[in-house]
Amino acid sequence: MTKEKKTTGLAGGLTFQYENLFGEGRLTEAMMAELRPAMDAAAASMRRILETGFAKAHLSKDGTPEHVYFPRQAYLREGNPNEEASVSCLEAMGEAWRHHVDVAVFLGIGGSYLGDKVLFDLSTKPYWNQLPVSAREGRPQIYFAGNNVDGEATQGLLDMLTYQAREAGRPLRVMLVPISKSGTTMEPLSVFSAVLVYLRQHADLFRIDVTAVTGLDKDESLLYRLACENGWPALAIPEGIGGRYCILSNPGLLMGAVLGYDIRALLDGAREMVERCLSAAADDNPALLNAACKYLAAEKLGADVEVFMGYGDRLRSLGDWYVQLLSESLGKRRDREGRTVYYGRTPVVATGTTDMHSMTQQHQDGKRNKVIQFLEVTRPAVALPVANPFPQEPALDMYAGKEMDRLLKAALAANETALTGDHRCSARYILPSLEARYAGQLLMFLMLSVAYEGELADVDAFDQPGVEAYKKIMKADLAR
Repeated sequence: MTKEKKTTGLAGGLTFQYENLFGEGRLTEAMMAELRPAMDAAAASMRRILETGFAKAHLSKDGTPEHVYFPRQAYLREGNPNEEASVSCLEAMGEAWRHHVDVAVFLGIGGSYLGDKVLFDLSTKPYWNQLPVSAREGRPQIYFAGNNVDGEATQGLLDMLTYQAREAGRPLRVMLVPISKSGTTMEPLSVFSAVLVYLRQHADLFRIDVTAVTGLDKDESLLYRLACENGWPALAIPEGIGGRYCILSNPGLLMGAVLGYDIRALLDGAREMVERCLSAAADDNPALLNAACKYLAAEKLGADVEVFMGYGDRLRSLGDWYVQLLSESLGKRRDREGRTVYYGRTPVVATGTTDMHSMTQQHQDGKRNKVIQFLEVTRPAVALPVANPFPQEPALDMYAGKEMDRLLKAALAANETALTGDHRCSARYILPSLEARYAGQLLMFLMLSVAYEGELADVDAFDQPGVEAYKKIMKADLAR
């Protein structure tokens, strides 16, 4: 860590800048010093989680100890969530779909949807589904469904697929990918059922295949039983991996493999982050420092809102994924001793520059209860210059000759400087590019940050009792 600038990260990779969380009206060095024993304990706890696969007081829904394996996703080892054989299988599957699947429909909710959407946005060019098959190098169009029980949206998908099949003049080759660990999750399973029935009823228009992603236990997963009965391939949702942490295992990696993304580099980057965080001292551990700063901002400054603001449209889905990660992991009524604490804060997604014309007003002049975290990509995938098509209008000369990324970075810097000038809390994550390795570093950094904060707050970052409460009520209602 650079003491003066409060910057840490991986050499040549992810950088975390947090100096703007300190200063007048913000965090102090004394606060950090006071928290240091708890940070050391959190670091020791995370090492134990990686070594033993268990987190303090974490139990499954039935009250028995449950594994926590999310850091192990980064290591290709037998018995881990990812093995050499499982990654090779995904890569082979991705190539098998190439030129043989026209459309893949991924049906999942929560992490099984949000993680897939992140990898879709990282893997593809804008307007992917509108590109000709040659520009997609034979890889399928990708659609998402099952992330809501919305009949209008589902019918719209079916209408679109029907139109495409008729335009093609041949049966459309459709791969359905239902994702559910239990195999009974309402949203993906109900939409999957509706879509499958429709496609079967129009057999002249569609050739249907199914790949199930679920728990591989016939007694536990209805979806797996159906896969066995119908001869569908089935990929495991690994034991010890909660939905919001599964982006780096089969549910997420399948998306990357289908689109030709370098999933091995993704896991390499995640492993680099794990090894850095678990071996570094507390004051040079990127994820632990991030967790400590957010924890102190919430507890000492009342910052109960956290804004994730990525600069670039492709980063929006990362913010959506992070919202679930933070909400389900840290929004807890009780700590691990059973005491009522009502811990957690409200995460908000923003996109720069889009939301600078709306939400930034609240960030700059509203309540001082927010931490704004910016995500910047140093090297854009495309360098597109702006020209002035109206030379008689000198007002446009301000932008002419500058690449759009230059304008984007100027907006981020101005936003950050304005907030700092008013002594408001912000931090910046910087990625060299959106290459798979750096994406893996960021994803693991955010997961570790949330897990470390759970240790600091003494809450279980791996359960979700509030979600289970509404599910019980809903299931009782639907069973009538």
